[in-house]
Amino acid sequence: MKLTYTQKRDQQSHYLHLSGDLIGDEVGPKLVEIVSDAILDGVRTFVVDLSEVRYISSSGIGLLITMLTKMRNVGGEVYLTSPSEHVKKLLIITKLNNIFTVYDSVEDFKTGK
Repeated sequence: MKLTYTQKRDQQSHYLHLSGDLIGDEVGPKLVEIVSDAILDGVRTFVVDLSEVRYISSSGIGLLITMLTKMRNVGGEVYLTSPSEHVKKLLIITKLNNIFTVYDSVEDFKTGK
């Protein structure tokens, strides 16, 4: 299933809602560009909503790490929200749950739960 995305921004954070399979295909470079543009705009908090992501490939994992590295290089952070059970297991197996801060929902991120 092709990956699509929407984005929005509030005073503190840039939100990226992904839908489909995160496989690092032709959409991958665009997502990295979105992070780069957000950094240029002064954004230091980037939230990736995974609620509608069914599958993440190794390239998709690399994409998330690239986004995180770009943000951390400027003192920022990338947070993951709403992973499915399948994606949660993948984050645990790859130990990315120790690298990323993961919230159960965007609302939990906003309230700091």
